[in-house]
Amino acid sequence: MRFNSIFSFLVPKESTFFPLFKKSGDLLVDASDLLVEFLKTQDKEQQKEIYKKIKEAETKCDGVTNKIFDELNNIFITPFDREDIRELADLLDDVIDFINSSAKRVVLYQPNELPEKALQLGEIISKGCHEICDCMYVMSQLNNNSQLVLEKCTHMKSLEKEADDIYEHFIIELFQKEESAIDVIRLTQIMSELEKATNSINGVSKELKTILIKYA
Repeated sequence: MRFNSIFSFLVPKESTFFPLFKKSGDLLVDASDLLVEFLKTQDKEQQKEIYKKIKEAETKCDGVTNKIFDELNNIFITPFDREDIRELADLLDDVIDFINSSAKRVVLYQPNELPEKALQLGEIISKGCHEICDCMYVMSQLNNNSQLVLEKCTHMKSLEKEADDIYEHFIIELFQKEESAIDVIRLTQIMSELEKATNSINGVSKELKTILIKYA
């Protein structure tokens, strides 16, 4: 019997990590779609209710991330490098953390009106999270889906560039038009969190490409 055949008995037939990554992807989609809904309304009470749902998704994602780390401690053979699993889980958690903190700042700071560019960033975040989710659903068959994942990573990178342009134009316009120093601070911090979410989505795409290079 060949060594590879013997070794294959040690490898789990169905890795527990792939369903967990799928769950993280689903939660990112839920939170990002809620964020778009959140940014579309100026009603303060409605924003609070939507924020509660975003927070629930973020809390669930924390639980999934912790489960992934627990599995890393309990499983001897992993489908790919432990550090890559840990890094990917951390980056997925970062995305939903920034989505949550963006909505939280709106609820805490109570700006008189959210700028249109906030919604534009929210829509970019939602698109990026949908791309991430699609990638998570094919992680178990990465060899067969490497081109698909690469295309989605390229799209995530382009979304980040688009978000950078929107954020930069927002900052320029804000300092030209806004007279209240307090409002400048409030809106800058809200938009900064949204922009960080787009950066973290690109971080996921970079890690996925790293995994592709190593294993696909």
